[in-house]
Amino acid sequence: MARKKKEQQLGGLGEWIVTYGDMVTLLLCFFVALFDTTDADVVQVNEMISSLNNIGMGASSGGQTLSAGKLAELGNTVGTLPSMEKGRVLGTALKKAVSLFQPEIKSNRVRISSDERGVVISLAADAFFRKASADINIDDTRSMLIRLAELLKSDDLADRRFRIEGHTDGTPTDPNGPWASNWELSTARSLTVLHYLSDFGAPERRFQVAGFSDTVPIESDDTEEGRAYNRRVDIIILDEGHL
Repeated sequence: MARKKKEQQLGGLGEWIVTYGDMVTLLLCFFVALFDTTDADVVQVNEMISSLNNIGMGASSGGQTLSAGKLAELGNTVGTLPSMEKGRVLGTALKKAVSLFQPEIKSNRVRISSDERGVVISLAADAFFRKASADINIDDTRSMLIRLAELLKSDDLADRRFRIEGHTDGTPTDPNGPWASNWELSTARSLTVLHYLSDFGAPERRFQVAGFSDTVPIESDDTEEGRAYNRRVDIIILDEGHL
């Protein structure tokens, strides 16, 4: 009689369903632990998250799945929407950049991120330029700049535009030096990077160049470490909204 009451409390299911549920949960945790986010397709991940939004809300609320729907026969899938295509291109560019510049990322010479502007490849100014100079240490950085040019001229980015943004810290320039202020220095460094990338095959006509002096810091300018991060040149693979 007691056994029958337990089965009724479980909605007619046997006690085995509890153990089964635990096993499925553990398997899910196992495969999540194995998941490599650096190799993920941004669009597919977004679709998977979207498909899980309505789980547990009842069958009447409907839901989304990754299986092909009726409109798929007409080519109307989520992946064909313009915004998804844009996200796929930038997601691919981000993964390629991380893969190409692993040695420089590990040595903190390059930082790669994404924001509302697009994919941002930041070159640490101290690793690429001589102090208070716009001359690149080309002997030390040639390989990296060639790889960057190859990425920017790849077929995947054939319809993309790029912007090079120079940044300095807040330390004033030497009044007796070649730069009247950090504005001239940051702009000159951007132009130097552009010339080298163009020499290595990057499409010069698809670039914009800007110098921001010390007006866009990414770290506090009160410490030497923070100032080192702020001294940088950003190469940005632009999102369509920032062309």
